[in-house]
Amino acid sequence: MEETLEAAESKKLYPYQEQAVTRIFNRLGELPPNANLLFQLPTGGGKTIIFSEIAKRYIEKHKRKVLILTHRIELGKQTSDVLTEAGISNKVITSDVKQLPQQSHYSSFIALVETLNNRLQENDQFLEDIGLVIVDEAHNNSFRKIFHYFNDVNILGVTATPLSSNKKLPLYQTYSELIVGESISNLIEQGYLCEGQTFSYDVNLSSLRVGNNGEFTVGSHELLYTQAIMQGKLLEAYEEIAKDKKTLIFNAGILTSRAVYESFKAKGYPIKHLDSTFSDKERVDTLDWFRKTKNGILTSVSILTTGFDEPEVENIILNRATKSLTLYHQMIGRGSRVLPNKKTFNIVDLGNNSRRFNLWQYPIDWKHVFVAPHMYLEQRYKDEWDYELVNDYDLPPEIKERFLNSSAESFIVRDRYLMALRKGKKPQVVIEESMEDHFARITGNAADYDEAMELFNLLSEEMKYRIKQFGKCINSTNNHTDWQSQNYASKLRRRLMSYYAE
Repeated sequence: MEETLEAAESKKLYPYQEQAVTRIFNRLGELPPNANLLFQLPTGGGKTIIFSEIAKRYIEKHKRKVLILTHRIELGKQTSDVLTEAGISNKVITSDVKQLPQQSHYSSFIALVETLNNRLQENDQFLEDIGLVIVDEAHNNSFRKIFHYFNDVNILGVTATPLSSNKKLPLYQTYSELIVGESISNLIEQGYLCEGQTFSYDVNLSSLRVGNNGEFTVGSHELLYTQAIMQGKLLEAYEEIAKDKKTLIFNAGILTSRAVYESFKAKGYPIKHLDSTFSDKERVDTLDWFRKTKNGILTSVSILTTGFDEPEVENIILNRATKSLTLYHQMIGRGSRVLPNKKTFNIVDLGNNSRRFNLWQYPIDWKHVFVAPHMYLEQRYKDEWDYELVNDYDLPPEIKERFLNSSAESFIVRDRYLMALRKGKKPQVVIEESMEDHFARITGNAADYDEAMELFNLLSEEMKYRIKQFGKCINSTNNHTDWQSQNYASKLRRRLMSYYAE
């Protein structure tokens, strides 16, 4: 878990953790029943050790029980370990726990939200004498469904990103106020988190589609990121930045992650794939391999964004795009753990995410995020090439007059490219269609070869524009685009020469 380093020294909190505990505990003592508090602290800052200390002090002072809610079994078990080390008797409520007849033996409970919801639906008195509810990963709105079972108690939510997972249920509707902990930059400066160095590789995301949840769809991700050119870009980035270091690769879809696995395996790199379809044993074995393999690579589908901690990770590769500020921070946070011989880590961005959200360590006004979440749930930028990609080249009027015998139908490369992908055709068919269009327009308006060459030259800028559009669609290098442009002009010129020689 993210707090492993702090848990090992649970008897002595870091100064900023001690300050946070005192601040939160004092504020909880001032709040009336049913008033809820939210606490923000970056991933890796030690949220579990902080709320475990708060639970301990609450139990000692008020002689009432504390309930800690989580949404992943790994988080529940690891929270239990931290509480036990802090001297707090506790019980993890898993799906195997149907009844709790001897509750006096425990001063705290850790429960998975879905399991507890089922128990409370069967018996709303399933838990006795709860005075404080602590919610881990509070940005996840699945917890709200059981809050009504706990009247006249305070709820403390903790999260790295106080931005609700459901834009229709903002956190300010559940929590009356937010307490902001240390910033990422401050924790780096004090030596509690690693400095993250971001390497961004521009990727054309124009083919990605946004689903009803406001996030880029998995399907459109798979279509883009399984392409050979994107797999090549990922390998190139790994070899340039991350080679021979422990690396986590985050993908949006299983097909992409498996394609990554095959690409890296073919190059002889030590890599494993992990996704949500794995059995518990397969998952444990895979993570165990990753921990033991010094330069291991683990490619996954966002399954390791929470409840996973491997401090030796030195590279985080975002082989995907996201519109979720929370997910962005969760993924990068997996590499931020400090070790005696590790003070920095690399962030390889293949989804324009740092352009969308700024650098990971960039200051964020979390209080503003809390009160105005809608401003952080909308797309905050447009790719610099978007305008070019959705518009045809605009010929000057004097040139248009030379093509009066031709159709004025626009030729938008991106639209043709997406159509080709949907029909299962190779992207290069777009170049062939473009050349056919130019050939027809020139031959339809030129009486001989000399006039054809004159019209050819008038269309030269439009040709370059289309090749540039196509290069962005397939994420080609500048050198490849230049070659494609020269090849296009050469082929079209030879075809015109052959046509007028007949």
